[in-house]
Amino acid sequence: MSIAARLTRCPDPYEPDRGADAIAAVPGLDAALVPLIRGTAGCSPYLAGLIASEAEWLPGALDDPEGAVAALLAGIPGIALDQLPVALRQAKRRIALIAALADLGGAWPLEMVTQVLTDFADAAVHACLVALVGAEIARGKLPGDQDAATAGGMTALAMGKMGAGELNYSSDIDLICLFDETRFDPEDYHDARAAFIRATRRMAAILSDVAAGGYVFRTDLRLRPDASVTPVCLSMEAAERYYESVGRTWERAAYIKARPCAGDIAAGEGFLKTLRPFVWRKHLDFAAIQDAHDMRLRIRDHKGLHGPLVLEGHNMKLGRGGIREIEFFTQTRQLIAGGRDPSLRVRGTRDGLQRLADADWVPQDAADTLYDHYRFHREVEHRLQMVGDAQTHHLPNDAAGFDRLAAFMGRDVAGLRRELSERLEEVHDLTEGFFAPEPAAPVTSDWGRDVVARWHSYPALRSSRATEIFERLIPTIMERLQDAARPDEALSQFDGFLAGLPAGVQLFSLFEANPQLTQLIVDIAATAPALAQYLSRNSGVLDAVIGGTFFDPWPGVTGLVEGLAGVLATSDDYETQLIAARRWTKEWHFRIGVHHLRGLIDADVSGRQYAELAEAVVAGLWPVIVAEFARKHGDLPGRGAVVLGMGSLGAARLNAVSDLDLIVIYDADGVEASDGRRPLATRAYYSRLTQALVTALSAPMAEGRLYEVDMRLRPSGRQGPVATSLGAFREYQQNEAWTWEHLALTRARALAGSAEIADEIEAFRVPLLTEKGQGASVLSDVAEMRARIAGAKPPQGGWDAKIGPGRLQDTELFSQACALRTGNAARDAPAQLAAGVADGWLSDADARAVGHAAGLLWRVQAASRLLTGSSLDPDALGEGGRRFVLRETGFEDMDALSDAMVAAATAADEVISRKLGTGDAKGSA
Repeated sequence: MSIAARLTRCPDPYEPDRGADAIAAVPGLDAALVPLIRGTAGCSPYLAGLIASEAEWLPGALDDPEGAVAALLAGIPGIALDQLPVALRQAKRRIALIAALADLGGAWPLEMVTQVLTDFADAAVHACLVALVGAEIARGKLPGDQDAATAGGMTALAMGKMGAGELNYSSDIDLICLFDETRFDPEDYHDARAAFIRATRRMAAILSDVAAGGYVFRTDLRLRPDASVTPVCLSMEAAERYYESVGRTWERAAYIKARPCAGDIAAGEGFLKTLRPFVWRKHLDFAAIQDAHDMRLRIRDHKGLHGPLVLEGHNMKLGRGGIREIEFFTQTRQLIAGGRDPSLRVRGTRDGLQRLADADWVPQDAADTLYDHYRFHREVEHRLQMVGDAQTHHLPNDAAGFDRLAAFMGRDVAGLRRELSERLEEVHDLTEGFFAPEPAAPVTSDWGRDVVARWHSYPALRSSRATEIFERLIPTIMERLQDAARPDEALSQFDGFLAGLPAGVQLFSLFEANPQLTQLIVDIAATAPALAQYLSRNSGVLDAVIGGTFFDPWPGVTGLVEGLAGVLATSDDYETQLIAARRWTKEWHFRIGVHHLRGLIDADVSGRQYAELAEAVVAGLWPVIVAEFARKHGDLPGRGAVVLGMGSLGAARLNAVSDLDLIVIYDADGVEASDGRRPLATRAYYSRLTQALVTALSAPMAEGRLYEVDMRLRPSGRQGPVATSLGAFREYQQNEAWTWEHLALTRARALAGSAEIADEIEAFRVPLLTEKGQGASVLSDVAEMRARIAGAKPPQGGWDAKIGPGRLQDTELFSQACALRTGNAARDAPAQLAAGVADGWLSDADARAVGHAAGLLWRVQAASRLLTGSSLDPDALGEGGRRFVLRETGFEDMDALSDAMVAAATAADEVISRKLGTGDAKGSA
């Protein structure tokens, strides 16, 4: 469609005579386009000259601007090397002219104008690289059998606006030139590098040199690593080594927009993939805010751009409220969260703002407002550059200049000046608070001064930067600590949290950018020392709090397994996957603790969620463990294996510090050995696979361990093999197992592995329990076991919810006895007690007594494990912790709770002792 058919605006002719000359120079000009040509030439001497020089070509281009651009781009690859300079300069003139007229006439939006300019830059750079490297190959200067079509493994990365498809009208182009050193033998490395350096220099000359007909693009190669001392083209290995060792935040930000634009595109994409860990950090990176702010200040200092807004000479790119402010705001937000959210890894400013809004990092109205200002700023920038094809971003210094700019934009001067001021100030207001937080009021109270004084000796405050950020946080922290129920206790426990932090910059930056986290930390420190200590070692879990889903509904086992699978799929190797699983698990584990602490869930729900998380970890990691093991030793021999959860995990109720009771059952199905590169006999295969499972879960790594694992509930306990064949399992349970092992089997539950074997185990388990539960010695065996347990480990005082007559361990043992006695498939204690009632062996009153004790003591146990990681000690707990325990249990004070625990345990003990001591036959009360 012609520009005439889409014409929506025209510049006013600032110099009418020049406009008239331009109209006269173009033969057969469509009358509808006369105002556009007159206004354009009347405002821009540069464009007037282009109109005159391209007068014969212009009418056809105006009739089909998209077709004209496509024809120009299509012709570039066929240009011979000796013709490239002249041909590219002519193509640049024509691209610049048609893009300007389509822009000024409103036929193309900003995004199309910048994309057309970028597409031409890509084509020009690629043509130069291919031709110049091809010449090196033809002269025998590039070693080996190299392919000119891919520039012999050389690639150019488009950076900045070119990488994002946002080139401005008179933009230079920022390139980083690299070559794939793996294409060459080591002894040929230096010859190859020399050839690529020559090609790069000649390319820059072809593009940048000003000659008859102008120039193609000013070309800047200084964004490469350590540009003052490195050659203009580097090996990818050297560049990667630089970024991994000394790469800076501004270079990370630059690589957000990086895009292979010429030469070996696939090699360029591969290089960018290797840099992902450098650009996109695994944790939320709020320290990038300070880095970006410091960079802004350095630019302002260098350019002398401080002070209030004055329109005359104002820099629309770097000045107050300018284009760079919007770009920095967008890219810094992307750097903060892009490591966790790949959807934010986009190059363009518009896409970046929208993705940030979609992920709730930026309000939608703020994103819309900023991009509207960005488009306006870029339009002004383009008009400034079109006047004389100058790479300028400065508003005019005098009234005549503003008159010309207003005419070029089809505006009145007063309205334009007013809009410029309003837009620049609004951009400044929207972005400045993000980069430059208000200084905090000084601490005026003497409270806690001695404690605060020693904070600067802690590891987290070793660096001056960490100290600078933390100094701004201290007033808020102290104010909130003083608001705690027991300020001195809260301060002491916060002091312990701070002392345990190994580093501070990232975490303190996180607090500064998210003030609500400071209150959360104070709450945790004042209430739950164990959770605060956990945070000291694993502060990265705080990312999840502000990641957008921390307070979403619980996803259940299926959702958790899917989430873990997604995390594991992004990791390239086994060790990285195990580390990623630890990071992911810690975030969910922390979420459960915080939800419990804040009263969003109770002890029963937290117990189920901890168990579902553990189940998801086992189920999600099992295929990864199996695949890694099979890679070395071959596929699972026979029908495979199943992982059974035992104990509290099998009953689907864990606390904050529970370990995992697991056993592994396999079925060789007659297969004697695996068939991999290093085959193993079947028994050894499954034993070592089980050991790999235990290691995957419990080995300390960079992100700690997942869970402690206990496999003593397997057949024959410590004396038995770590993995048991299905046949041996059946034989053992049928003929050799003790009553306590049948009790343990009441809570066995398949977590991962072969569904077929799991079904067979369940089909065997329930009839076995029915059969074994009728044995004459079952109740006396349970009573004997109860006595042994009591003798082996005495309770740790009256607040011990687990150990002692009628306490949790006792009620769980009795509940399992109910399930065994009745041959019921139930695994959790309430259902097992209900089975005893349904069978008639247990009365409703007895079941209620035991169930009440179990429920109350579980709430105490869950609270104490979350708060301190051990048994409850009210005196050491602190006021915040005591309030939490009382809230969880429904009592007014600790004395009342203590009395209730004793009464409940006594009542449960009476029932348990009576039922086990009498040996009543089935059906008796």
